[in-house]
Amino acid sequence: MASGPERFLAATAHLSISPIRMPDSTHTAASAAAAAGCEVGAIVKSLVFVAVHADDSREPVLALVCGDNRADLDALAAVLDARIEKADAKTVKLATGYSIGGVPPLGHPEPVRTIIDRDLLRFDTVWSAAGSAFDVFSATPQQLVEWTGGELADIGTR
Repeated sequence: MASGPERFLAATAHLSISPIRMPDSTHTAASAAAAAGCEVGAIVKSLVFVAVHADDSREPVLALVCGDNRADLDALAAVLDARIEKADAKTVKLATGYSIGGVPPLGHPEPVRTIIDRDLLRFDTVWSAAGSAFDVFSATPQQLVEWTGGELADIGTR
């Protein structure tokens, strides 16, 4: 089976993405910022949650949040009109095809509903995981919105 970065490259081959392998782990926003040479806020945290709807149906949701923000679960619940639960590692892997710490904002086996922290728009360039805790790529926030089909919302809080 192909590695996470190889699967990401294959899934995004039609886009102008050039992942970079970092010498040190980018598992946390702070370590990713140090490796990429940017502000912590310019790191995109790809966080998977489960939206539990009124009919008890469950939907994995990807929240793309600024590295210097926390996901505001109340705001996310309001956007999705659902109760929000944190996803466990198995759910993250099933929903995205990637392990926690290396989940990219796109390139998943199936589309995942994506909500994007509007605060990312304050940056010209942001950095996201590219399939592992060592691989990242840069993009504009607008490219992430376009590529993911994500919905911009105020879901980040400091």
